[in-house]
Amino acid sequence: MGEPAEVPDEVVDRLRAVCAAFPEVVEERAWRGTRWRIRRRAFAHVLEVEDGNPPSYARAAGTDGPATVLTFRSTGPELAALSHAPHPFFKPAWAANVVGLVLDDDTDWDEVAELLTESYRSSAPRKLTERMSPA
Repeated sequence: MGEPAEVPDEVVDRLRAVCAAFPEVVEERAWRGTRWRIRRRAFAHVLEVEDGNPPSYARAAGTDGPATVLTFRSTGPELAALSHAPHPFFKPAWAANVVGLVLDDDTDWDEVAELLTESYRSSAPRKLTERMSPA
């Protein structure tokens, strides 16, 4: 098996533009793809599913790929709604408060920005969320 496929630069750039606006965010290479953390807690992770790998993401997203997938944290009514939403959303089994989204040509990037903002808010300490612009 060769090297895992890389997330297209334009996708990482779009996500970076949103995440970099949040206080004290760290962007890093993940075991696959790129993730954004606040302190030690990841609130967003983007990676490529290709040839059914990684299997847990392929199963959760319902695709063997190629596909670009984003996972993020959610809470409350939004978590319940997104957990049962149809494609392009999916609910991974590995974490109770994580939801996924298949990114493609039809992606609503304004919605992605809102979802990432809420993911950050649910992951960051209150002192940091108070420094953000009002929702």
